[in-house]
Amino acid sequence: MNQQPEQVRFNVPSLEGRELEHVEAAMRSGHTSSGGPFSQAAGEIIREETGGAGVLLTTSCTAALELSAMLLDLQPGDTVIVPSFTFVTTALAFARQGAKVLFCDVEPETLAVDPAHVAELMDDSVRAVVLVHYAGVAGDVSGLSDVMASRPEVALVEDAAHGLFGGWKGHPLGSLGRFSTFSFHETKNIVCGEGGALVVNDPADLDRAWVLYDKGTNRRAFMEGQVDKYSWRDTGSSFGLSDTLAGHLLGQLEARETIQAKRRRVHERYVDLLAEPCEELGVRLPVVPPASDPAYHLFHLLLPDAATRNRVMQEMREEGVQATFHYVPLHDSEGGRRFAARPTECPVTTDVSSRLLRLPFHNNLTDAEAERVTEVLLRALRR
Repeated sequence: MNQQPEQVRFNVPSLEGRELEHVEAAMRSGHTSSGGPFSQAAGEIIREETGGAGVLLTTSCTAALELSAMLLDLQPGDTVIVPSFTFVTTALAFARQGAKVLFCDVEPETLAVDPAHVAELMDDSVRAVVLVHYAGVAGDVSGLSDVMASRPEVALVEDAAHGLFGGWKGHPLGSLGRFSTFSFHETKNIVCGEGGALVVNDPADLDRAWVLYDKGTNRRAFMEGQVDKYSWRDTGSSFGLSDTLAGHLLGQLEARETIQAKRRRVHERYVDLLAEPCEELGVRLPVVPPASDPAYHLFHLLLPDAATRNRVMQEMREEGVQATFHYVPLHDSEGGRRFAARPTECPVTTDVSSRLLRLPFHNNLTDAEAERVTEVLLRALRR
């Protein structure tokens, strides 16, 4: 009987601090729904880290994006520029509110939004541009800012699902847009199973954000003693994160320096092991521009061509190493074509999507596991 190879899992969520203690305390407190003390404490850490006017904890990053789309009051005929190289809900959140999507291409190095393509797509229908920090690395933010400088009515929305605790020129990721969103899904740096956050950076948006967050009511004003009762005021939904999950989140946030240091170490270990052989083999490692302080969310490689990527990924999986790909381009997906304002060309997205390989990456990936991953990878590449 053939022995199964030892598995190196792609992702392993871990407990890093007082998560269980906080979850138990939340469950015993009698307040397990949203808005409790753990939600307040976790939200305050994020607010302090980003400098935002306010932070609203949500059930997912998708929900946070949907809330940002609602705050934009999108109307028929409005469009939102979204990179094609991203997760589907980056675009879906705005399509759900009735906007059409203009899919833009990404830079070939950072895989972030290409400002030149944004400039080509910009017209009077555009209400927002979504900036995705792929792998927690900021791209050409200066170039994008230059494009948007002449269109102050166009909002910048950061999808920073990968970017918590990353930075650009000393500014935290999540502080650059009118609205910014984070993810605490089990695959992210900071996790609580499922969760997210909306950072509201313009104080003028904050009161209405809380109304939409609280099912269209002014409940927050009531809780703060500003009104004697609360009632239905606006559109909205039930976005709040359970305080039980917020307890889990708080434990992770309290251990953020430890978590980020662990992830940086895994990233640097891969670079040490792979830089020289990958250069010889025509494989590109992640590119981090000098202005970017990465969040160390994932580790990806660009292989020479699609056939090599697919073969290497399959051989690694057969040897027990859970490598994977990322993002089928949105612009030529069935849903993308349905919700697009018009067809757009995104050749870089099409190319990198076919060649990108993600390696196992999590807080407690050991040196031995990283060495096994690289051995299996390099053996497959050279075969």
